[in-house]
Amino acid sequence: MLEYDVKILLAFGKAIDGYKEYFEWLLNNGYPELAALANAIRGDEGAVQWLLKSKYPQYGVLSNAMDNETNAVQWLIDFKDEFLLQFAQASRGNEDSIEWLRRKHLNIFIMLAEKINKILKFQVKENTFWYKIKF
Repeated sequence: MLEYDVKILLAFGKAIDGYKEYFEWLLNNGYPELAALANAIRGDEGAVQWLLKSKYPQYGVLSNAMDNETNAVQWLIDFKDEFLLQFAQASRGNEDSIEWLRRKHLNIFIMLAEKINKILKFQVKENTFWYKIKF
């Protein structure tokens, strides 16, 4: 992810926020992996599967690691991609990982992690309402 221009990452952030026009722009301008990752972060399992089966499996794993799935976190550790591991953990609100990004001057990723953290918290809240529990 470090190879993307800041402008592309800003568009990715807008797609994470749910702005369809930014999602479509990413999709139609050579960044389908970022469009899919934005949707995966927002809970689209089909997007996760597409990433895992495409030439971007690390982004599918990243999305799952952001959801704190043990196997995905372990994969990032084994893959030895410290940036993706730290970004996933920062997206969960881990202060040490946010500080790691700050020390590396990766402020755009701190902003993205904050956006993702808000979405993850909302998803947890949405999935824990008593009226959604199936009996």
